[in-house]
Amino acid sequence: MKIPLTIDVSEIVHEISFHPHERLELFLGVEPTVRGKILLKLTKHVLTDLCAQLADDDLMVAIEELDPDEATDVIQSLPHRRQHRILQNLSDELKRSVEILTAFDPQTAAGIMNIDYIQVDSDEKIVDVAKRVQDHEKRTGHTPAIIALENEKVVGYVPAHQLGFAEPSDTVKQYIRHIPSIRHDVSHEEVVRTFKTHPHNKVAVLNERGNVIGIIYSDDVLRLMAEHQSASLYDFAGVNAEETVTDSASRKIRFRYKWLIINLGTAFLAAATVGLFEDTIAKYVLLAVYMPIVAGMGGNAGTQTLAVLVRGIALRQIELKTALPTLKREIMAGFANGLINGVIVAAVVMLMNRNLKIALVLGMAMIINLLVAASFGTIVPLIMKRFGKDPATSATIFITTATDVLGFVAFLGLATAILS
Repeated sequence: MKIPLTIDVSEIVHEISFHPHERLELFLGVEPTVRGKILLKLTKHVLTDLCAQLADDDLMVAIEELDPDEATDVIQSLPHRRQHRILQNLSDELKRSVEILTAFDPQTAAGIMNIDYIQVDSDEKIVDVAKRVQDHEKRTGHTPAIIALENEKVVGYVPAHQLGFAEPSDTVKQYIRHIPSIRHDVSHEEVVRTFKTHPHNKVAVLNERGNVIGIIYSDDVLRLMAEHQSASLYDFAGVNAEETVTDSASRKIRFRYKWLIINLGTAFLAAATVGLFEDTIAKYVLLAVYMPIVAGMGGNAGTQTLAVLVRGIALRQIELKTALPTLKREIMAGFANGLINGVIVAAVVMLMNRNLKIALVLGMAMIINLLVAASFGTIVPLIMKRFGKDPATSATIFITTATDVLGFVAFLGLATAILS
């Protein structure tokens, strides 16, 4: 089945992702020049499954259409033995580039860098630089970044478009622009921070001796940021970062059941707490109607605080030893929001049930639970971070448990004291 070139790549990716039995046929039906880009858009699970079905020759045809950093990403998704086999059969230029890139940790700056660059001396003539750029393009098919050196140290880069406007006798020094740099072994988070601090379109990657070994472009960082944002969203929901909408039901079950069992345990804890006040609830059935409001509002408030704290931790704006000012402000905000919502729910109870005591109990419980949410939402993620745990993933369960259990204790405890 030959698919026309005019078809949207995203449509093919969708078809390949959601039709596992036709995956190989759909992929091979696309023109070879498009196959590489399709591989890059597939989720990790679908990519692994498709590559397992592809013959080595077909896979190499697709990889040869990619830039070295993109080809490296695809090759690193393969089993180690096959990685070596594919690598040995690539074209010499791509093989050399991929071998360089695969030598680095993919979770560092070097893992996302591009090696399409040339280094020129600041006193070099523009005409000579233009010739070297042309040679690089003929050899690799890509326009290189032009890194300027002075005494073998990076001093900046030369925008490629300047070559067309400069006089042949001009020197590189006249057209140098600043370029930020980072070490090859820094984390992806540090790469993102560097781009935020220096909003240029590229960053030079240096080795331990300060020599350039690659370039990171802004589009690579944007893709990295998007991946991190997706991971953060998954963390909050308790979903495995590898799970996607294209996964089978059995795969989804395998990713989720442990988290759901943990949540089931906390639900039993909350239920046991409610059971302590069984006599009060039996005597005042109306309390059961308003219990979900207390727990729900506490959980929502805790999640709001958690989101702010996780962002502050990620940006290095806060840590446990500097948390007191933030904790005070969150508690003040929690009290104010609790008071506002407490007055509202009390008014609703008075309007609907005309029961002043239950209105008072619900209003006071709302204030208490939003204070609990503010306190736990601030402290728990910082404690998790101190112990080396991901606060977005690990803090959520403790915060929701606290707001459920302590919210019910406050609501039902106040009811037992005031209504009895």
